[in-house]
Amino acid sequence: MSDETGSATGTESGAAGTERRVRVVLVDDHRMFRTGVQAEIGRTETTGVEVVGEAADVDQAVTVITATRPEVVLLDVHLPGGGGVEVLRRCVSLMGAAEDPVRFLALSVSDAAEDVIGVIRGGARGYVTKTITGTDLVDSIFRVQEGDAVFSPRLAGFVLDAFASTDAPPVDEDMDRLTQREREVLRLIARGYAYKEIAKQLYISVKTVESHVSAVLRKLQLSNRHELTRWATARRLV
Repeated sequence: MSDETGSATGTESGAAGTERRVRVVLVDDHRMFRTGVQAEIGRTETTGVEVVGEAADVDQAVTVITATRPEVVLLDVHLPGGGGVEVLRRCVSLMGAAEDPVRFLALSVSDAAEDVIGVIRGGARGYVTKTITGTDLVDSIFRVQEGDAVFSPRLAGFVLDAFASTDAPPVDEDMDRLTQREREVLRLIARGYAYKEIAKQLYISVKTVESHVSAVLRKLQLSNRHELTRWATARRLV
C-alpha cells in the first residue's frame, strides 16, 4: 500500500494513546486481501481497530453486519451476489438507526465514476482505493466512525464535481425502475454471458436469471436480449 490520503500522521499511536476503539467488518471477495488488511490494521492495542467479522459476498456481508452491528464496514465495490451497492441497499435500516448507526467506507481497486457514484448514492460515507497506506486507512475508519465523509484526494474533487456540477449524470428513470440484481443481470447479458455463466457468477439459479431477464425486458419495454444489449451499450453500461 502506498500513500493515498496524505492527511494522517501518527494515526496508530494516536488511536492507542487516546484509547479510541472502533469495531469493523471487512467485506471483500479476496481472502488474501482480507488477511492482509486484518494484519495491517487489526492490531487493536496499537491501532484501536477491532475486526469483528469478515465476508466474501453480499449474503455473507448482510448476515455478518446484521449479527455484529459494527461501527464501520470496509466494503469492496465488486462482490458476488450483486456488488457493494446491494449490500448498502439491504443495510439501509442499519445505516439509518437513530442509535449506533452502521457506517460504510468503500475500499476498492476501482476508481471508475460509476462505482464511486453508485456506492455514495447508496449511502457509503466515503471511498478510498486499495493503494491507501495502513495508517491512512485507520485514520479514514475513525473519521467515518465520527460521521465525516472521506475520499482519496484524486476522487474527492471528482465526487464534488459529479454531484454539484450541472454536468452531473442525470437520473435515468429507466435504470431506476430496475433492482440492483436486475442491473447486474442486465450488464452481464449485455456483455454476452450465457444464462448459466450469469447464474454461476451471481450465485443464483438459471431459473432465477431467466426471471430477472424477463423482468428487465418488461420494465424497459424491450423484446429480446439483442435489444437489451443495444440499450445497455447506448448507455455505456457494458
